[in-house]
Amino acid sequence: MEPNFHDHEYLIVDEISYRLAPPQRGQVIVFRYPRNPQEFFIKRIIALPGETVQIKDGKVIIFNSAYPDGFALDEKYLPADLTTYDQSEEKVTVGTNEYFVLGDNRNASKDSRSFGPIDSSFITGKILFRGWPLNEITVFNSDYWPQYQYNN
Repeated sequence: MEPNFHDHEYLIVDEISYRLAPPQRGQVIVFRYPRNPQEFFIKRIIALPGETVQIKDGKVIIFNSAYPDGFALDEKYLPADLTTYDQSEEKVTVGTNEYFVLGDNRNASKDSRSFGPIDSSFITGKILFRGWPLNEITVFNSDYWPQYQYNN
């Protein structure tokens, strides 16, 4: 999930909120890897249940009832020079209880481009707090933009 999350960080995961309200686009979640449920992954929610997603010309396009012609996802959390690629450029429709997730390190991420949308039953929770390293302490709000961040 680089550049936003790195190996060996201490993260606190909220495992309760998704029992009260569904995950939202842009949130960073922890889930069990569908091909090996013993492994946990951290990825960002890109498309919600019932939506269609297409990665074309380096952009993520979302199609839904509000935008039947699609809209390009504005991913401010990614470096400006990062381009998202998918060899197939095929449209993927997300099922009723599924989410399409991508890693922030798009060029080296194992995500829904390779294993498809994930079922909501695999989701453990959302990232709430980063406590280590100390110079990167962050409390995340519901949109996963830092509410408070301590940097030396």
